[in-house]
Amino acid sequence: MSGLVNALVIVAVVVLVIVRQFRAHRIDADRRWWLVPAVLTVLALRRPGMLDPHHPTESALLLGAEVLIGLATGAGWAWTTRIWVEADGAAWSRSTKASVSVWIGGIALRVGLFAVGASLGVHQDSSALLLALAGTPLVRSGLLVWRVRFLVSVDRPATAYGDGMPRPAQKERV
Repeated sequence: MSGLVNALVIVAVVVLVIVRQFRAHRIDADRRWWLVPAVLTVLALRRPGMLDPHHPTESALLLGAEVLIGLATGAGWAWTTRIWVEADGAAWSRSTKASVSVWIGGIALRVGLFAVGASLGVHQDSSALLLALAGTPLVRSGLLVWRVRFLVSVDRPATAYGDGMPRPAQKERV
């Protein structure tokens, strides 16, 4: 994939994910929440040139910082997402205004990293951004699934010994 196609994929994924998350949607803890991040990771890693051969140490440090920012953005996004459980047991989520702040902070940090790399003369490939972008929904989805499982287990009444066993019929008194 060319750099332009990677950039278009990155923009499309960011827009799709952000717009979708600000509408309430049901969380299914059993679905394959890791599939989209896995596809993005494969797209990022299948192309050589993620590291600049003329500045290997600097580009590796920038890549590591980019991935850490992506993971931190995912964690911040998950913790600022509102989760609730309906009466039927279905879990729902919706991002909040604080989630917007997390995204703005993550984007600002990424722009800052790009500026640092440009000032050092390091060639930065879009694959690094795509890899970090894969980490963001991976961490967010994983934390949301974990939060939902914890929330659902707390909301259910605890069972006592003997629940579910047939009760003896009461004698009628005449």
